[in-house]
Amino acid sequence: MSDFSEELIRPTTEDEQGEPCVRSGSGMCFPWLQKHIESIASGGKQEKDFAQTTSACLNFIQEALLKHQWQRAAEYMHSYLQVLEDTDSNKRQGAPEIVWRLGSEILYYHPKSSVETFNTFADRMKNIGITNYLKISLQHALYLLHHGLLEDANRILTQAETWRYGEKSSSQEVLVNLIQAYKGLLQYYSWYKKKMELSKLDKDDYAYNTASQNMLNHSWKTSINLCTLIQIPGVWDPFVKSYIEMLEFYGDQDGAREVLNNYAYDEKFPSNPNAHVYLYNFLKREKAPREKLISVLKILYQIVPSHKLMLEFHRLLRKSDKEEHHKLGLEVLFGILDFAGCTKNITAWKYLAKYLKQTLMGSHLAWVQEEWNSRKSWWPSFHFSYFWAKSNWKDDKTLACEKALVAGLLLGKASTEMRLVHLVQR
Repeated sequence: MSDFSEELIRPTTEDEQGEPCVRSGSGMCFPWLQKHIESIASGGKQEKDFAQTTSACLNFIQEALLKHQWQRAAEYMHSYLQVLEDTDSNKRQGAPEIVWRLGSEILYYHPKSSVETFNTFADRMKNIGITNYLKISLQHALYLLHHGLLEDANRILTQAETWRYGEKSSSQEVLVNLIQAYKGLLQYYSWYKKKMELSKLDKDDYAYNTASQNMLNHSWKTSINLCTLIQIPGVWDPFVKSYIEMLEFYGDQDGAREVLNNYAYDEKFPSNPNAHVYLYNFLKREKAPREKLISVLKILYQIVPSHKLMLEFHRLLRKSDKEEHHKLGLEVLFGILDFAGCTKNITAWKYLAKYLKQTLMGSHLAWVQEEWNSRKSWWPSFHFSYFWAKSNWKDDKTLACEKALVAGLLLGKASTEMRLVHLVQR
């Protein structure tokens, strides 16, 4: 695929010379666009001015992108570049970012695009949209990472890390921290590879000490880059995970615990289920008391009742000596099965069938009624309809039987037996 610059500087063909064409401020000719512009009318008059031309072209690009017509979008993009010469200073100032966003999207998905084409486009846009240099550099590096070009990505990040333009703004500072963090992530990857190599060496070998020292040097650089970012309120999952792994490797359990507690509980940070998952897994590795594990998963339950750790949460509650935990254990199972994505979770149905029987035998009918009262109007059709009974019996008889047992406990044996007998007869 010829890049945008090639299309802009190519000579006009003989066929195009005889056609009316749209020209930018620099005299670039776009004869094919004239047909589209002439089709736009307002009050019976054709709109041919610069602003209408670029506006029409932008609409064509957006339409092509929505339809994944990458070649068509690229053709329109050749002409839309004239927006960089807009006489309106406000529009001209915002144009580079728009061009970058559209152009990078097209080059990312165009079947004939290449890394070299993307690199050329990115480098030119950094020079044109100087205030967007950091943002473009970061996105450029992520593109290279996606293609497995780690050294090239690191080079781009290193260049951006030291770049400054005018007075340092708060937005620039965040971007610089993010760039440094991604650079730290690349350093973590190198550290991780060295860690794997180290695990294959004998501790008494001289090579082990050398490799260990190299790892230590990498970890120090990485820690500096990652630590700064994760102190800023935000969602920094991959950076936190990498940093915690390194802290644990070097035995800094207190440091890892402090980072995870801040990430999960600091009110300045947005609500993030993964923050509680990371803290739980860390405490589990530390063999923390059951009460502590329950307290962490209780918050996760309030955020994501259908999380895969909720079955583990139920098991912890079931083993607790507190009656309130036993009651919550029943609530957790009902909460899991409230979600459509969990309707065929056979483990959840097995747990619920068993726990319902235990709860009823333990004279806690009120617990069951409390959970069932809010669900009796919709659970029968959601879980226990004839359609689902027949479908489950066909696909997974074990699941069908567990659901039938739960239905019998909640709706009555007659209802369940009728469904099962009817299915078997069919």
